[in-house]
This record gives sequence, structure tokens and C-alpha cells, in this order.
Amino acid sequence: MDSIFKALSDKNRRKILKLLREKDMTAGEIAEKFDISKPSLSHHLNILKQAELVQTERQGQNIIYSLNTTAFQELIGWIYDFKDKE
Repeated sequence: MDSIFKALSDKNRRKILKLLREKDMTAGEIAEKFDISKPSLSHHLNILKQAELVQTERQGQNIIYSLNTTAFQELIGWIYDFKDKE
């Protein structure tokens, strides 16, 4: 769970998640929405992937990024469990 909170702590990563909420995108499409270096964007995408908040699928030469909705369901469940223990 710590990796999820670390991933969500950065505004660029939250923006990536908002973009992916609308549609699946390639790294290039995501990069068009940011004014950061490609290595920085790659770092953010890797953190999101390690936290299992995004999934990837190779299509030819492209890697398509999408939200991992299962991870968000688990996060919501954890929040509800945490709230119920108060």
C-alpha cells in the first residue's frame, strides 16, 4: 500500500492517472500533455506501474498505458476498512 501512496503523492503522476481515466494512451501521447523531460516522464510511469496503478500492453512498437481499475478498487476497499476501524 505504501507504493500506492508514494505514487499518488506527486502531482504529475496524479495528472497521468486523470489522463488515463479518459482513455488509454501511449507514452508519447502522455508526453504531449507535459512540459517535462522524457526520462522524468518515464520515471513517473515506472512508479505508477510498480504501484500497479497502471498496466501496459505492447502493440507493435508502442506501449499502451491504461488504468488498473482493480488497484483502485483495492485502495477504496482499504480506505473503507480503515474508516470502519475508527
